[in-house]
Amino acid sequence: MSKALNMLLGLVAGAMVGSAIALLLAPSSGRQLRADVQNFGDQMRKEIELAASERRQQMEEQLARLRGEILSE
Repeated sequence: MSKALNMLLGLVAGAMVGSAIALLLAPSSGRQLRADVQNFGDQMRKEIELAASERRQQMEEQLARLRGEILSE
């Protein structure tokens, strides 16, 4: 599971860097570029928060199962 999580984090980081470079190299005005970067940052923050929330829920469920197994022994 750790390898999959690391792969996902690497993929997200690579996508963010690639998108930021694409935005910086695209021809647009400074004002438009700043707005695009702001929107991109906001979108990435929301996606990361969602992924972290989902992962936290999975870990809490796993912890509850493990606690149940220990208590039943």
